[in-house]
Amino acid sequence: MENHLQIGEIVNTRGIKGEIKVIPLTDDPKRFSELDWVYVEVKGMLNKYDIQSVKYLPPFVVVKLKGVDSVEAAEKLVDSFILVDRANAVKLPENSWFICDIIGCTVYEEDGDILGEVADVLRTGSNDVYLVKCQGKKDILIPALKSVVKEVSVESRKIVVSIPEGLIDE
Repeated sequence: MENHLQIGEIVNTRGIKGEIKVIPLTDDPKRFSELDWVYVEVKGMLNKYDIQSVKYLPPFVVVKLKGVDSVEAAEKLVDSFILVDRANAVKLPENSWFICDIIGCTVYEEDGDILGEVADVLRTGSNDVYLVKCQGKKDILIPALKSVVKEVSVESRKIVVSIPEGLIDE
């Protein structure tokens, strides 16, 4: 499991005083107002910044970081990610997982056969869908429904599924 979770992507600057425009990568963009500080990952390095202010201009969150006081300083952060450590991550309801913890898990059928590995999680609105890469076979899309996903163990990197008839082309 990753120690830090991406909660936003810095996509542009705003104004001349160092504000940054962020696309939220979280279900609740308002959570930015609850944070005192964040990490910004620039060229593989995590830098900690205190948050000075937060504004909401949907679909963006505009963040002012302490110490980033000019458009030139803000431009250096564009195309970077904002992260929090797990201690400051939102608490998930039972039987919910962070997407980054699901990606890379091996997917097994109930009989123990390996289907493949989760390569991506697609957000469809009604339910998530796991994109499973299968070696030598066509990729499959597995709906993240209780009737299909029987067991998830992010610690073991294992997901057990019951494939509905017709979901996989034989």
